[in-house]
Amino acid sequence: MSDNDIDLAALLCSRLCHDLLSPVGAMNNGLELLADEHDPQMRQRCMDLLAESAKSAADKLKFFRLAFGAAGGFGSEVDPAEALAVIEPLVTSDGRTRLEWSVPSAMMPKRAVKILLNLVLIAKDALVRGGVLHVGAEGNSGQHEIVIRAEGPKIIMDESVRDALTGKLVASQIDSRTAAAWMVYGLCSPNGGLVQIAGPEAEQMIVGALVR
Repeated sequence: MSDNDIDLAALLCSRLCHDLLSPVGAMNNGLELLADEHDPQMRQRCMDLLAESAKSAADKLKFFRLAFGAAGGFGSEVDPAEALAVIEPLVTSDGRTRLEWSVPSAMMPKRAVKILLNLVLIAKDALVRGGVLHVGAEGNSGQHEIVIRAEGPKIIMDESVRDALTGKLVASQIDSRTAAAWMVYGLCSPNGGLVQIAGPEAEQMIVGALVR
């Protein structure tokens, strides 16, 4: 394993910890309130907070396990239904974003699934006020095309994330914000694969990946 691989793993762990900090912190706050609260209605609210935060943490862990880790078994292919199962809670949990899924049920290469998951994560982050996330993919003759279309009233993609996706950054410039994008580029670039971005403009952004 190279130093760059170790650095990327560390940055992905930093991203995971950052995203888990909010729900885990909310659980901690809920437990503190529950310990001091005796009113039945307030205790129920604390329990609701704990349940909501625990679900959020579990949903994020399941997503990151498949997006960053070795979930999906040791085989070379993954059932897209597994990807949908972890994507839907992540995308729709804030109540402001709707998911539209157009991915065939045929098994996909694990590398393509990881690219799809991380592109969804990047596009979801760009929908700062929510909207609609269209996720599509198709495979033919040993290659897969993935298209993520984000539509919403305000779409922002950090320029460094865009540069990481398209290979314009070097390893020493990658941080926890751009680690997922850099991972996509690294997974996509072998055998002539590529990532293309259109927008954001007119409340729309399209990110496409060709995986060979």
